[in-house]
Amino acid sequence: MLREVLVEVSLIVSAACILGAVTMVGRTRLSALAEEFRPRLREAAPYLVVLIAVLALNSSVRDSAQEISWAINLNITHSIAAFEGEFVAVVQSFETELLTAYFSAIYIYGYVFLLVFPLLAYVALSERTTLKSLIVAYSLNYFIGLTLYIIFIAYGPRNYDPILFQNLLYDTHSQYQFLTSEVNAHTNVFPSLHTSLSATVAIYAFKTREEYPYWLAIATVLAVSVIISTMYLGIHWATDVIFGIALAGVCVYLAERYMRDD
Repeated sequence: MLREVLVEVSLIVSAACILGAVTMVGRTRLSALAEEFRPRLREAAPYLVVLIAVLALNSSVRDSAQEISWAINLNITHSIAAFEGEFVAVVQSFETELLTAYFSAIYIYGYVFLLVFPLLAYVALSERTTLKSLIVAYSLNYFIGLTLYIIFIAYGPRNYDPILFQNLLYDTHSQYQFLTSEVNAHTNVFPSLHTSLSATVAIYAFKTREEYPYWLAIATVLAVSVIISTMYLGIHWATDVIFGIALAGVCVYLAERYMRDD
């Protein structure tokens, strides 16, 4: 089942990226990219290697990280739940079949497209700094997020109280659990990396609004939708979202500062 889900996600995201390339990147930039792809990729390669290494680290230490988390035993779930009360339940009270289908698709497909397409769009730019800065910001998001996941134990609403909070994603699309279980654990919700990475993309979309004006609108809608989906589907608390947005700001700041000093 995992293989089928991965193939489905890959096909949908690839089709969306092709459409985005044709409509937003444009023929002129794509033609220039075809001629200069290797040197541009070669220049970005060291940053991509770091990102891949961080992703590999995240995957390889997932099980041992859980053991370290429980050894530290800093469980903040009850504090978050007590602070927020039923906020997520209120968000879920707007549940409809259409909204659930939309936010489920956004959480799985829209999120992946949101992260992948900027890599294509920015490698097509004549200036190289934006692409490298984005990759650094991605790496920082994952690395800092992994560190916080190790330090803090936090269950999401759907796992904390399955009676009060609905598990809308798996209740309606059970096949997605094969994918999400491969990249995350039940105790890794603080902060929301879906939120931080989506907000990161939205910030860069704003910074490149002159080059890609339509991408700013699309990225903003997708980022906001992803952020809402994390709560609507019962995966994250509002606290996770707030800290995720803050993490995005920190990572973009550090990435741009690094690029200035590089």
